[in-house]
Amino acid sequence: MLGLPARVETLPGDPLTVGTETSTLAQRYLRVRDRSLRLCEPLAIEDYGVQPMPDASPPKWHLAHTTWFFETFLLKPRVEGYRPFRDEFEYLYNSYYNGVGRQFPRPQRGNLSRPTVDEVREYRAHVDRAMESLLEAPDAAVEARTILGLHHEQQHQELLLTDLKYNFGHNPLYPVYPDGPVAPAARKREACSVEFDGGVLEIGATPDTGFVFDNETPRHRVFLGSYALADRLVTNGEYLAFMQDDGYSRPELWLADGWSLLHSGAGWAAPLYWLRMENGWYEYHLTGLAPLDPDRPVIHVSYYEADAFSRWAGARLPTEQEWEAAVESPSADRLDQRTGAAWQWTSSAYGSYPGYRPLPGALGEYNGKFMSNQMVLRGGSCATPDGHVRPSYRNFFYPPDRWQFSGIRLAHDR
Repeated sequence: MLGLPARVETLPGDPLTVGTETSTLAQRYLRVRDRSLRLCEPLAIEDYGVQPMPDASPPKWHLAHTTWFFETFLLKPRVEGYRPFRDEFEYLYNSYYNGVGRQFPRPQRGNLSRPTVDEVREYRAHVDRAMESLLEAPDAAVEARTILGLHHEQQHQELLLTDLKYNFGHNPLYPVYPDGPVAPAARKREACSVEFDGGVLEIGATPDTGFVFDNETPRHRVFLGSYALADRLVTNGEYLAFMQDDGYSRPELWLADGWSLLHSGAGWAAPLYWLRMENGWYEYHLTGLAPLDPDRPVIHVSYYEADAFSRWAGARLPTEQEWEAAVESPSADRLDQRTGAAWQWTSSAYGSYPGYRPLPGALGEYNGKFMSNQMVLRGGSCATPDGHVRPSYRNFFYPPDRWQFSGIRLAHDR
């Protein structure tokens, strides 16, 4: 299912927010591509090449890889006589597509001082010129792959911010990224439960959803018991109470893998980016280091931490089916922070839906081959581009991962 999305994704406050009915695909392509460059405008040249950990990538790599996607899956196969910017880039900026060829080792991306940032910008301009020509009269296949590429680039826009935060958040100077995303507090301080009836329900993308990734399909029936979800996300203050109640040292709260990780050198005693100082706890945001705000949602916690907190609170994590059914129900408006605050861990392992079929060819590696040993998150975060999430959207990460904007919504059986 590769239909047109319902709206154009833009930076907050962007005056070019228009519907696809009045915006050509070429115009939308240029807006999404321009946003990646604008996200990098606050950076110093030294910031572009830093890879703060093996799972993260330098900003320069994100700019090049998203360009590689359009060159590899659209220009090379569809434009007769197209000349690649540099043949070596097919190897340098291939992330994980074995059907395309070899990949430069991911943990070594930060070692590449060349190509320079200027050359990567030239690469983007070279590909954009060719794409503009291709999009003057796109056929259905070109349109579908272009839209997939734009949503792929939006994913990397979020990754660029999360990876940059890992870099800055581990720098003793705690650099400031102006107007960086910060998870907003809920509308009210006290949480309550919103009840949902169970039964045989349907989840997954519908034919009128617009653009979806293949892992959101097909729509299918599930059986759910009656349940309840908290009407807001868990806050910093609530998580601090868990910590003060020895939450990190009580084995009865932890899954075995999480407990082993705690005692194998992980060093976890608080969420990522929390710092204990003489006058209390502080939290690093891209906007700088600030005293911990007890009313903001706790973010940058692993699945293991989210699960342990839910046990401590006498609750559990929702399944992804419960989460999706709730946000599509008539009571959805009672759930605060559904999107735009933090990705919400679910208790669901990332796997295929009944009847799932990946895309043909190398693009089939986009989602399907990762359906092992990961957990699903729902909802979108403050770093997610506007319009990029929907009720059926499935994000997925490994249980120990903490560098994403991941938080907690509690669930209960009724």
